[in-house]
Amino acid sequence: MTPAAHPVRLLPALLLPALLTLRLLLPVPVTAAPAPAGAPVVVPVARVEAREIPSLVELTGTVQAAERAAISAKVSGVVSRVDVTLGSTVAAGEVLVTLEAGEITARLRQAEAQLAQAKRHLERDRGLLARNAATPDAVRTMADQFAIAQAAHQEARSMLAYTTITAPFAGVITAKRVNAGALATPGTVLLELEDNRRLQVRTALPESLIARVRIGDQLTVHVPAAGFEAAATVAEIGPASDPGARTAAVTLDLPAGADLRSGQFARVRVPGTSAIALLVPASAVVPAGQMDRVFVIEGDTARLRLVRTGQRRDGLIEILAGLDPGELVATGNNRLLENGRRVQVQP
Repeated sequence: MTPAAHPVRLLPALLLPALLTLRLLLPVPVTAAPAPAGAPVVVPVARVEAREIPSLVELTGTVQAAERAAISAKVSGVVSRVDVTLGSTVAAGEVLVTLEAGEITARLRQAEAQLAQAKRHLERDRGLLARNAATPDAVRTMADQFAIAQAAHQEARSMLAYTTITAPFAGVITAKRVNAGALATPGTVLLELEDNRRLQVRTALPESLIARVRIGDQLTVHVPAAGFEAAATVAEIGPASDPGARTAAVTLDLPAGADLRSGQFARVRVPGTSAIALLVPASAVVPAGQMDRVFVIEGDTARLRLVRTGQRRDGLIEILAGLDPGELVATGNNRLLENGRRVQVQP
């Protein structure tokens, strides 16, 4: 044997004491002793129930104000003042926009002068008639002229009133499309106003479900962005269907005080056709990765079943496959079970 081989033979002898010392210094993991194979696990149980439940169809919708208006000018004029900003809260009758229209002011002054003139002529002819210096026909003619002047004066006053645009109802300004100095013309939308105290959800109902919904029905509305879910009342159902989409417009009133914003995305759940579903308590289902497990109790033995689950409702889970009606399933301590494990049913 050559001298170079001695370090190779001595290496294990040197490392062995160091490894034993390290092993003694490291903590020894403590694991719970497994239950004896003969010790039964006490489990509460429930039976698989078959119930007739309506399926739920989820539709998309939009939150909107029940009362909204596009505020526009009725006469042409230059915007001299805008008294609101985007998001302003206004009361009914509050001034929103003021227009400057010199020609309307001039027309009012002209109408006032014509009215005063017609009044003087009428009073003069009535005095002449009292002295038999005028005919009744002349007085009637002047009375007609006075009525025409009154109507023209009222029209000019109404036109001038249109230069002050006020809020038709209380609400919040949701759109502002005008600034001072701009030219406003009849029909041009200047502002948009919504009553944010009364909100609705508008959705499109498929033709197959129209017969299942009536005005006054309660449907569940969910607004994911706001974490809001509540029952809403069907307020309107469109009398005609959209021939392209094969849907009808439906509007639902949201409960008062809902902290939502107009334009938010909403989901509406509509009952579909009724079907027989198998239901078990949610605690009976044990998730295992991408699978769901249930332990069926047969006598004093737990049998593992892989199941396919559906909707959850009121603490129950719908079983689409894997169980039969009337079977007994474990609803507690089922994470301690394995296939074939002995159990004791909790009374």
